[in-house]
Amino acid sequence: MENTTSLQNLLFRMADDALVIGHRHAEWTGLGPTLEEDIAFSSIAQDKLGQSQALYTLLHQLGEALPDTLAFTRNENDMRCCHLVEIPNNDDYAFSLMRHFLFDTAEKLRYSALEGSSFEPLAQLARKVRGEIKYHVFHANTWVIQLSAAGTVESKARMQAALNEVFPLAFGIFEDSGVEQELIDTGTFIGEKVLQELWLDEVKTVLEKATLTLPDVTDVSNALGGRKGYHTEHLQPLIDEMTEVFRIDPTATW
Repeated sequence: MENTTSLQNLLFRMADDALVIGHRHAEWTGLGPTLEEDIAFSSIAQDKLGQSQALYTLLHQLGEALPDTLAFTRNENDMRCCHLVEIPNNDDYAFSLMRHFLFDTAEKLRYSALEGSSFEPLAQLARKVRGEIKYHVFHANTWVIQLSAAGTVESKARMQAALNEVFPLAFGIFEDSGVEQELIDTGTFIGEKVLQELWLDEVKTVLEKATLTLPDVTDVSNALGGRKGYHTEHLQPLIDEMTEVFRIDPTATW
């Protein structure tokens, strides 16, 4: 591909999403509602950070800086993650679980589509992480259904409240980049619009099993902006925290 701008944009979006949500998931380490969930969220967080590193490596091969530099030296206006992944957990397991469900359903479909990408390095990565993503979605689906359809009145109410809060934000995953037509034309990626339609169908299927009501969303403006470098007030403090050690001495060899 002669013009790599659109491809780099896609890779930055994916890598930044994985990096940020990986750190949000990691915040449950030692604080999960059960030991099993403590371990599960920590494991998923580790997978996300590994995926982000792989994507930053592809960007480096396309002429960008080293992976650690991309991950730990950019400020919020340089990041292309969606707003959904930035929001703090606020010690609310229902919120984190619902975000995990909505985000990883999209990730499963995204990576599945990318297995046939004309950009072979990305297709190879998509095939490599297939098992990780499958586990992430299985974990999310199992607990969403367990705490809703098979849960208590309180647990179902909390899951519904979390869905009402998170669902509008999830549309930011599919925010129009303005430069993806080339990706569609060259067979690199199916495009965010098609991905969103596939995602909605799958989300509805799982939520029906969970006996949860899909919110009626007419305005998603609060979910948009992240892909263009406009973020919530929560991202820069998270960046400052997660890059604190690296920025002490960026030239250090570990």
